[in-house]
Amino acid sequence: MAAKCSTVVLHFGLALKSDSATFCPMAAARLRAKGQVTIPTGIREAARLEEGDPIEFEITADGILMRPQKTIDATQTWFWTREWQAGEREADEELARGDGNVYKDKESFQTALDAVREE
Repeated sequence: MAAKCSTVVLHFGLALKSDSATFCPMAAARLRAKGQVTIPTGIREAARLEEGDPIEFEITADGILMRPQKTIDATQTWFWTREWQAGEREADEELARGDGNVYKDKESFQTALDAVREE
């Protein structure tokens, strides 16, 4: 049965990796001894799963849902706060519009920073 392709969607902050604008999230595997299932390579790569990553399982009306539970180092949790992520989105939008400045060295950046401070 051919997999139906759909546009890449981000869930729970997990960015699916894809080489194209579409991603085919369907794959098959066999249940092995002791309940083991090998997640197909394409799915593992797209979800950026690595050996040892914890995975949460849930029975839903549609079947079995697997949710990767990436562990974030406690010293890096600030980056994943709602406020910081809003700033990241804003910065991405500014870059997409061509706003902002690029500084080729620390001296030119420092000069621009000093000018802003003087305002």
